Amino acid sequence: MTTTESIKLSAIAVASLLLCACAAPPTAGTAPAGASPAAAAAPASAASGAPGAPGAASPMTAARPPADPTAPKPFADVARDTKRQDGLFPILRKDEKVWLEIPRAMLNKPFLFTINISSSIGERGFYASQMGPDVMAEWRRVGNTLQLVALNTRFRAEGGGKRAAEEAFSPSLLAAGPVASADHPERKSFLVDAGMLLSDIPGMSTRLEAAFRLPYSVDRGNSYFEATRADGTLSTLNARLHYFTPRIPAPPLVAPPVPVPTPPQATPDPRSMFMGFVFNFRALPANAMDTRRADGRLGHFTESFTDLSDDVKANPRVHFVNRWRLEKKDPAAELSEPVQPIVYWMDKNIPAKYRPAVEAGILEWNKAFEKIGFKNAVVAKQQPDDADWDNMDASHASIRWFVGSDVGFAIGPSHVDPRSGEILDADIGMSDVFSRGGRAFISEDVPRIGSLGEEASALAQMNQGWREGRNAAYCTYAHDASDEMDFALDILEARGDIAPDSPEADAFIQARIKDVIMHEVGHTLGLKHNFKASLAVTQTQLKDKAFTDAKGISASVMDYNAYNIPLEGEAQTTYNNTTLGAYDYWAIEYAYKTLPKEQEAAELSRIASRNTEPGLAYADDADAGGFGPFDGMDPTANRFDLGDDPLAYYKKRLKLSQELWARVQARKPEAGEDPLRQRRSLLNGFSQLARSSELVGKYVGGMYSVRDVPGAAHPALRPVEPAKQRDALRFLSTGLFSADSFRFKPEFLSSLTTDYVEFARSEWVSIPTAVSRVQLVALDRLLSANTAIRLMELPNYVPESQRKGVISLNEVYGTLQSSIFSELKTGAEIDRLRRNLQREYLRRLQANLTRGSAATGQFADAYAMLRLHATQLQSELRSAQAKGGQSVETRAHIAESLDMLSSVLKATMSRT
Repeated sequence: MTTTESIKLSAIAVASLLLCACAAPPTAGTAPAGASPAAAAAPASAASGAPGAPGAASPMTAARPPADPTAPKPFADVARDTKRQDGLFPILRKDEKVWLEIPRAMLNKPFLFTINISSSIGERGFYASQMGPDVMAEWRRVGNTLQLVALNTRFRAEGGGKRAAEEAFSPSLLAAGPVASADHPERKSFLVDAGMLLSDIPGMSTRLEAAFRLPYSVDRGNSYFEATRADGTLSTLNARLHYFTPRIPAPPLVAPPVPVPTPPQATPDPRSMFMGFVFNFRALPANAMDTRRADGRLGHFTESFTDLSDDVKANPRVHFVNRWRLEKKDPAAELSEPVQPIVYWMDKNIPAKYRPAVEAGILEWNKAFEKIGFKNAVVAKQQPDDADWDNMDASHASIRWFVGSDVGFAIGPSHVDPRSGEILDADIGMSDVFSRGGRAFISEDVPRIGSLGEEASALAQMNQGWREGRNAAYCTYAHDASDEMDFALDILEARGDIAPDSPEADAFIQARIKDVIMHEVGHTLGLKHNFKASLAVTQTQLKDKAFTDAKGISASVMDYNAYNIPLEGEAQTTYNNTTLGAYDYWAIEYAYKTLPKEQEAAELSRIASRNTEPGLAYADDADAGGFGPFDGMDPTANRFDLGDDPLAYYKKRLKLSQELWARVQARKPEAGEDPLRQRRSLLNGFSQLARSSELVGKYVGGMYSVRDVPGAAHPALRPVEPAKQRDALRFLSTGLFSADSFRFKPEFLSSLTTDYVEFARSEWVSIPTAVSRVQLVALDRLLSANTAIRLMELPNYVPESQRKGVISLNEVYGTLQSSIFSELKTGAEIDRLRRNLQREYLRRLQANLTRGSAATGQFADAYAMLRLHATQLQSELRSAQAKGGQSVETRAHIAESLDMLSSVLKATMSRT
């Protein structure tokens, strides 16, 4: 027998043994996989395959192995009696249960996952109708677990660097859950319980804890899906998540050093709240839109990332302009409708009487698109009042109207394709800016967000997503414009130009609505703020109604434009912006003009190179400053100035505030009117001056900046003219620092009442507190380290032959100190308002002179200069004290000031 024959016989023998073993009957009480429970419980004789037994198996049939208890159930069993919605990921519902159907072909395929906030609690940054985060994501199956994974698009690479980038920078797991069914036999898809989404994917518990310092968690048992929707490119689930905290801690017996925020005030029980989230799964376009590189000479939101494809480029950062995909139906036509217009759905919650103004603000942008060959590029549609669909899904760009207990802003965010910067969705959220209800919000007794820093913090709580600040189009324009409008209406009503309930007042409000809508729509078209646009219109042109009606009061609706209020006796003009400006046309041209690929780079460069033309100056939020490390060194880049001479505008604002106060004091209140009307008008004037004071201070040590490319014919930085800096100091000294600017009749102040129906009513108005609010913002800026350092560096930016007239740090400190303490030389009484200002000046001296780090580094020379002037002031206080003759209040103030300053100068300091 050959070796081969031996092997064959052995194989046959083994096969025979295996056949006998496989034919053995199953053990009693077990059933093949897929058999019914009854079969498992049948007696052994019935299952033994005995002749004549019902269902007897052939001796040649192999028994199936035991069922795997962890295996998913058959698709048909899970899907039985469900209602199905076909879409990108089909949605199946049965009672309260919801499943997503995931085709295996869609595993590891990217899509856009977004979260919008449909309902909230109405306070402290938690508001309805807000766009939440967006991320490129994909489904990943690991065994019988399905993962929703956010892809890392901040770092990218092609070619050989792709694998290294993927290994270096991790994705993030957003949610995961067990696979709920076996594959569908034909569709090769499986089901997953959508309840995996009913978790804190938005990270709201952390934001709640930051706002209220209470640990909130998602209560999965009381969270549910309210509605679902699906189509070929979209699957949307509206979830209502219940957040709770077990208990509210008792208040501390002793007040803590840092104030503790109160628990939520707008909910019936602060331990419990519901928030609505719209989870969108949206297909990315099959073909990514062509990208367009951003240019810093004008402002667009961008999709930004680090490109690690190679190490040749010194700067690996890439910035693509955010824009909608806009293509002509007829590429050869000079003016053509687009293949797909940009459609904005107006929320059914917008009051009917304001809808025409909202629509006008949307459609105004068609003027800019017509200039580059698109007809009806932007379309406005009204959501029917009986509509049962939510325009917060990812397929409807919308204008959403919402309310809150402490809210007053508008926001224009969008969601984009991270591959290209293509805007796929946008939901403009606007608080109640559609009436003069802003008055109640602006009044000093209503809690409000008070500074740009706090507003930025609120944005971080409610709107920033997982991708770093890419589209943080947070905007206080609606709120601040409400402040501006209240001031304007106060003056115009006091003059008798507008009656509170007249057609003129209604037209005034409608114009304001259109203005704010134009601004926010501009954000969702991809445009950032431009805080230099108001420079394009001269002070003379602002008085010319024919000019302002035709061209507006600014070169851009993307600026924060103040109301154009004439001085008493001047002719009426256009109060606010009514149309697009030159900058808006330019920015739209750069982002949306159809360009042949081979000519695009040269043509974009040509468009951007127009930046020095009239009306095309550009500056963004960082240029204007007021938050983080940005203090705003350019006095022409501002929020809420007007005209080509901002300093002249601030002087005009002081005159308007004083006119308002004079008229309010002369007016006799009427029975039945708002009890807070008088005090609100008074404080509205102070609000205007507080903003002016801060911006006037920017002139001192200021630098004009021009955005351009290296090698431009003009300088990128230029010091503010010395005469202008001295003029700003003079205005502060004689205007905002003068007690005479804030004189009120005792009869008027004693007539100011409060709302006695409100339990948490406001107290009386403190004029010294209101004046301090105006003065201290300027004082803080003039004595800041940044201002001092720039003043010391100004000579470096001026040719040596022109340095003689440059303003010095010594001059600024000397002028400031002598104006604040001018009474010491004249021997005059020191008014209480002036005593407050002098006290605050000394406190700032103390802070600068006793802080160890102040005497080192770049501020060291400024420290020495401050100390020199403090020593001079000490001598002047001694001389004033020796002269005597003043009132006891003035003598006490001089003695206290001298003692404080002497202690500061004698204090030992640790120099590091």
